[in-house]
Amino acid sequence: MEGRTRLQEAEKVEILTLQDNYVDVTVADNSAVILRAAPLKAGVFRNSVLAEHGFSAVVRVTVDGKVRTLLFDFGFSEFGAAYNAKVLAEDMSRVEVLALSHGHSDHTGGFEKLAHMVGREGIELFLHPAVYKAPRYLKLGGERRIYFPEFTRVMAEKAGVKVVEAGTPSSLLDGAALFLGEIPRRTEFEKGFPIAHFQEGGVEKWDPIEDDTSIVMHVKGKGLVVLSGCAHSGIVNTVLYAREVTGVDQVHVVMGGFHLSGPAFEPIIGRTTEELKKINPAYIIPTHCTGRKAIMHMEQAMPGKFILNMSGTKLTFTA
Repeated sequence: MEGRTRLQEAEKVEILTLQDNYVDVTVADNSAVILRAAPLKAGVFRNSVLAEHGFSAVVRVTVDGKVRTLLFDFGFSEFGAAYNAKVLAEDMSRVEVLALSHGHSDHTGGFEKLAHMVGREGIELFLHPAVYKAPRYLKLGGERRIYFPEFTRVMAEKAGVKVVEAGTPSSLLDGAALFLGEIPRRTEFEKGFPIAHFQEGGVEKWDPIEDDTSIVMHVKGKGLVVLSGCAHSGIVNTVLYAREVTGVDQVHVVMGGFHLSGPAFEPIIGRTTEELKKINPAYIIPTHCTGRKAIMHMEQAMPGKFILNMSGTKLTFTA
């Protein structure tokens, strides 16, 4: 269909979180959808996974009986997500393509080690070209700034990947998944990160973080699975754009960082939640930078749909 990107219907979508902000090895809520990491090695309590302020996930999509695998984001520290992959005995050599949600260090930090674990020379890395902005920083008042480490094309290529700069929707894994590219900002309440800035030609500018994007899958008969990194574009904007691009209205899962933490975003927790209720996914799974207040609010507002994510959790959505 003109203006839309074909997305294959999947029998199954599995999302294994290599890194998130939270972990609790005592929770006992395993089900057909949820599988928590066990702190065991050979039947002894001696293993655990690490939680950090970052996000990384292995996504498996089964289409016509064939399992396709991608890695979305790379976590914060250089070792955290890679360590968890080892603890979880995840075979990273099965990863066929890489995707980066945006250029902030809580999503790029573990890139080199994870790329090495994947070990595929020339594997494609999909990203928006604005990930290379530098210097990029948070302006906290006056002259106080906190800088993000740079992520460059040279760094990526040095790790052996083939960079694919994609500002528009792009198929991954022969259409089993979709890289959304730049997401239009259309809602009147999702205004971006007010303290994010960068410099261009020595001039300070507000950073709209236009490189922010998400990936999308489609569970047959159930609807879209939308997975964000931080949703700096706004999670509602993101889901609405996923619907527009794919031509699929039904949404099965909305998962990822929704960036609703802190005084700049807490005022829109209620509105965001109400708009997500209108979208009516079967599952709502706020992660990473969503923030404690927003997560608690969404759990109370959508108790039958809410799943608490954590490092090491595998979620399975089937047709």
